[in-house]
Amino acid sequence: MISIHHLHKAFGKNHVLNGVDLTFDTPGIVAVLGPNGSGKTTIIKSILGMVLPDEGTIKVQGEDIKGKWLYRNQIAYLPQIARFPENLTVAELLRMVKDLNTGTAHDAELIEHFGLHDFLDKRLGNLSGGTRQKVNLVLTFMYDCPIIILDEPTAGLDPISLVRLKELINKQRMKGKTILITTHVMGLVEELADEVVFLLEGHIHFRGSLQQLKSQTGEGNVERAIASLLAKLPSC
Repeated sequence: MISIHHLHKAFGKNHVLNGVDLTFDTPGIVAVLGPNGSGKTTIIKSILGMVLPDEGTIKVQGEDIKGKWLYRNQIAYLPQIARFPENLTVAELLRMVKDLNTGTAHDAELIEHFGLHDFLDKRLGNLSGGTRQKVNLVLTFMYDCPIIILDEPTAGLDPISLVRLKELINKQRMKGKTILITTHVMGLVEELADEVVFLLEGHIHFRGSLQQLKSQTGEGNVERAIASLLAKLPSC
């Protein structure tokens, strides 16, 4: 479904990606992990066409994305920080997005799921960070896309909203979708991920199941396994 081959990207003298090869061709949840600056966001933005690689190819559904844009209709994307027009209300923002998209929107059930009814007439600039994140989630999941990319999806969420988010992600997995998640919350990885990709300094240092990660490091949970993996790498 997504194929990345020999991907390189540098920003000035900072080489962020160094020949990354990745394929996501089966349904399920893949956690893309690594410390800040490891290249996670650059990979995501390269898939979305927001960053142009210096070298390498990316294919979505078998088609090279270079110079293309229609393929993005197959990808639902949750940015880590959502930038909304602060003078708009939540309802106005949702209407604007629906006017720009010809697909069938599922916003009503998502508004119910995240308890946003009382905020529809509120201006986005007056919302708390957690409520803005719920709006962000509604926008992400309101169209039925086969690929979902979530960048730090739990940011600002209260415990009840976090449970509802997990329910929603599991529901999408059961539909056979490919879901990529970047997060620093290892409990989320432990609970949801089918597979882990670990990046450091633009290189992939591990890819496999949670059980393979724990077996390789001799640790009983993901947090300790990642810490052990980091400690054993020469660059650390």
